[in-house]
Amino acid sequence: MARILSIDYGKKRTGLAVTDPLQIIAGGLATVSTSELFEYLHAYVGREEVERIVIGEPRQPNGQPSENLQRVQQFVNRWRKAMPQIPIEYYDERFTSVIAHQAMIDGGLKKKARQDKALVDEISATIILEDYLRSKK
Repeated sequence: MARILSIDYGKKRTGLAVTDPLQIIAGGLATVSTSELFEYLHAYVGREEVERIVIGEPRQPNGQPSENLQRVQQFVNRWRKAMPQIPIEYYDERFTSVIAHQAMIDGGLKKKARQDKALVDEISATIILEDYLRSKK
């Protein structure tokens, strides 16, 4: 089997998470500058076998598209043209940042560590991936 990678796409930073090769455990991979995301992923899939990519679909709590959705769609279209052999699909990401902050509190992280936006993005990507895996069982 190959890994599944998830993306919490942001305007400045993007959180990434990945499964183990058996697709049992999801873990944070990295937080990268969004401007470097495409190149980072291209290099990653060159050295690791990735079955698919799951990208958070940004929506407002009422289900309406958020302002970031257009940027996410542009990235998805670029990926699909360049790497059609690795499918990319959307997954609802509503409330993942809130859940990530709560997970940090529950995990005992101090306030200063919880203010690390890069860590929040990586945890959010992990939550997206965990939710995706649960939805497929």
